[in-house]
Amino acid sequence: MEVLEVFDPSGLTEVTELHAPRLETLEGKRIGLLSDDMWQAHRTFPLIEKLLRERVPSATVVPYTELPLGNSKIDRDETAELIAEGGFDAVVVGNAA
Repeated sequence: MEVLEVFDPSGLTEVTELHAPRLETLEGKRIGLLSDDMWQAHRTFPLIEKLLRERVPSATVVPYTELPLGNSKIDRDETAELIAEGGFDAVVVGNAA
């Protein structure tokens, strides 16, 4: 019987940035909806917006149509700067395809 040794050349993955901590509440927060413009985003984001407005009326919800749209735009430094400078407390990013 022949034995093969296999080595994983990728090495260890170092986690350098953790996710932001969960907000205690969405009350009074500014929430942005940021779409990658993939699977049914034109249907899901309006629903997310509607639910947020109903459940957290004191929150300000910025629709996905008012922010950069599509994978080619949402991963740019300019979009991160826009979010940082826009006073957002939270951003919903999606959709998964």
